[in-house]
Amino acid sequence: MPWLQLNVITSRDQASRLENALLASGAASVTLQDNADQPILEPALGETPLWDNVKITGLYEADIDTAATTLKAQKNFGKTLPEHAWELLEDKDWEREWMKNYHAIRCGEKLWICPSWQQPPEPDKVNLMLDPGLAFGTGTHPTTFMCLQWIDQQDFSGLRIMDYGCGSGILGIATLLLGAEQVIGVDIDHQALLATRENARRNQLAEDAMPVFLPPKTPQEPVDVMLANILAGPLAELAPTLSGLTKVGGKLCLSGILAIQAKTVMKAYENWFDFDPINTQDEWVCLTATKNRG
Repeated sequence: MPWLQLNVITSRDQASRLENALLASGAASVTLQDNADQPILEPALGETPLWDNVKITGLYEADIDTAATTLKAQKNFGKTLPEHAWELLEDKDWEREWMKNYHAIRCGEKLWICPSWQQPPEPDKVNLMLDPGLAFGTGTHPTTFMCLQWIDQQDFSGLRIMDYGCGSGILGIATLLLGAEQVIGVDIDHQALLATRENARRNQLAEDAMPVFLPPKTPQEPVDVMLANILAGPLAELAPTLSGLTKVGGKLCLSGILAIQAKTVMKAYENWFDFDPINTQDEWVCLTATKNRG
């Protein structure tokens, strides 16, 4: 079914009122986007910041009266809408459009991340077949890609791993395909746990190869390798927890960290870990370390 979009350009202080006005005028959904290339890379806890210049898009069924809907939005907003325009949203199978543009990624000498609907480019390599579903983690973002490059270089034979903030399960599953004995997946999102289970099955892993847990139920036996691709703030807060769940002599791999945040995160872990040289891609870093103190 085709849809119509009403795009409105506004300022930060009017965004909330406009969002409510579009919803009240019958929009099925409303999205807010940066309209001036002003990145907000990591908000503070409890904050929902907006850009100075915002594009607000309301999505409507295609059979509406656009003039009447505009008047209704203006009435709810309390004055004439700022710069705005209607456009027809082409009727497409959006899931297939996304699938068409997601391709296999080589992550090192051995490891490939392959969409579950495509044939692996090198069938004789280690191919992780992935459907991200509703969870974060496809390998395309620098934070995930750097972790996968590090994973490709390690020997996980017989080791127990924890993937804290497992998302799609991509990191933990990669270690299993490279020889790990078991991975403990942990995430606060139920959908992520479902995605991880499904991706583990998709890669023909045993049912007990990657059990998944919400944080309060995380097994407390320390692991040989701790993986955590989250964000700098939570990683710093979780330092005592993740350190306690890692064996002395064990490895740590942290990502989701901006280069300007690296020192802060490293300081949170320095009582337990010795860090390797920092790996950087674009403005992101991946921190790896060895636990030398209990």
